[in-house]
Amino acid sequence: QVQLVESGGGLVQAGGSVRLSCAAHGIAVTKNTMAWYRQAPGKQRELVASILSGGSANYADSVKGRFTISRDGARNTVYLQMNSLKPEDTAVYFCKVGSLEGRGTQVTVSS
Repeated sequence: QVQLVESGGGLVQAGGSVRLSCAAHGIAVTKNTMAWYRQAPGKQRELVASILSGGSANYADSVKGRFTISRDGARNTVYLQMNSLKPEDTAVYFCKVGSLEGRGTQVTVSS
């Protein structure tokens, strides 16, 4: 059974950092395009970052230079390192592969 489990969210002050983890079960993170999405209250879901099977990464303009997506094949986990956080980064963050996504983890950035 394919499953994605996110963790690492929480409350952080503006300017701070958080690292999100997405543990994958039943699917290899190094052989698939893995992505992080986010959804803030009242807003559309937004693609934040993705990492292709070959290792190249893409980012939304709003997070370029602040967020980094990476993966660990041995742990079969995808990470999202979030630095210089802003209140507008507040959202539920979801890990996704194809049409499958996890339950999400809440990140709240206080000003």
